[in-house]
Amino acid sequence: MQIWSRLNKQQQQDLLSRPALADSQSLSDTVSTIIEQVKTDGDKALLALTERFDGAKLANLRLHDVSIGEVATLLEPKVKKAIDQAYANIKSFHQAQYPQDVKVETTPGVVCELKHAPLASVGLYIPGGTAPLPSTVLMLGATAQVAGCARSVLCTPPNKKGEIALEIRYAAQLCGIDEIYLVGGAQAIAALALGTESIEKVDKIFGPGNSFVTEAKQQVSRIPAGPAIDMPAGPSEVLVIADKMANPIYVAADLLSQAEHGADSQAVLVSDSVELIEATKLQVSAQLATLSRQNIAEKAIQHSRYILTDNIEQAFTVSNAYGPEHLIIQIENARDSLAKLTNAGSIFVGQWSPESAGDYASGTNHVLPTYGYARNYSSLGLADFMRRFTVQELTYQGLQNIGDAIMDLADAEGLDAHRQAVALRLQDPANQTSSDNGDA
Repeated sequence: MQIWSRLNKQQQQDLLSRPALADSQSLSDTVSTIIEQVKTDGDKALLALTERFDGAKLANLRLHDVSIGEVATLLEPKVKKAIDQAYANIKSFHQAQYPQDVKVETTPGVVCELKHAPLASVGLYIPGGTAPLPSTVLMLGATAQVAGCARSVLCTPPNKKGEIALEIRYAAQLCGIDEIYLVGGAQAIAALALGTESIEKVDKIFGPGNSFVTEAKQQVSRIPAGPAIDMPAGPSEVLVIADKMANPIYVAADLLSQAEHGADSQAVLVSDSVELIEATKLQVSAQLATLSRQNIAEKAIQHSRYILTDNIEQAFTVSNAYGPEHLIIQIENARDSLAKLTNAGSIFVGQWSPESAGDYASGTNHVLPTYGYARNYSSLGLADFMRRFTVQELTYQGLQNIGDAIMDLADAEGLDAHRQAVALRLQDPANQTSSDNGDA
């Protein structure tokens, strides 16, 4: 347990540091090599890398359409029901986010508009690893579906048999995704960005992944005319603010639910109560022993922090400095604190709002900024699957009304052609005659 007020600024900063990322230069070089391999050899590279990294020898990269449609009858009923409920809630919440176009006449005869349109093609990356993630399919796929993206492409690594989980296939079916490729890792990101014989490139890439996937997303986003990406990301994390009234059983459960994501995840407890911190530590040890992913959670808990503050106001300061991906508030009158908590990817208010709700079925999106990026990036939402653009339309009168301002500013910047584009229109006798006749 660390006492915040007894630490100097550097010690406080060190306390809030994340687990170190992998050797960045080595990682960067490896990913760069994979991207170049996919660029050069296309599908051949994808098939070879899938066999090398996933142990699956594939004849085709694309999952056959018919196999998607058969899934509903094969899936366990209670799992199907859970996916259906989560899908409905996620879709409902994101439908409510649909943006409104704007139209304003800024000056008589000058109309400016802000319009929105869905991205034409999006790549959705779903990690494989130790557990299938149908929830991530829903978070990305349902949002793309609501936005109206014409093409959603899902990439996920297969198991050694060349298959993917029924849950992933069913979630994809609900979201209207019929373009699924059995490829993962940095090579999947490269394929989505560059295109291959089988996979047509996309406009933007979404989804979490390991350090190789994250690095690949960063690299392809710098390719000229390459894809955009959703956000930078690091290991997953949670920060819990709790007071003496909090239930240490619930607090410990929330810390561990984050810790079981991966060995590099981080769980932080900030409290003004020594008793709550000590009780929570005992609960963490007790609950840890019951987890099926105990080995993973145990490693993650080594990165945990227990921070004692002088009061809850100071706890808010600590949280804002950390900028957690997930922020859980288990204090009296928790909702009253929202205005004071400025940096978080997603906030869970009160003792009945576990992080698990947002991860699966409440309706909010679980793709969130990590590693401190919550200070300047937002949680994933409908707007990320859309683009906004402006439109302006001027009448002759409108151009007259702002023409002098345009030309004077062009003169000030020394851009003669800009000035001339206005002057020639205003000085054209045909336009002046037309205006005199009432044609604005």
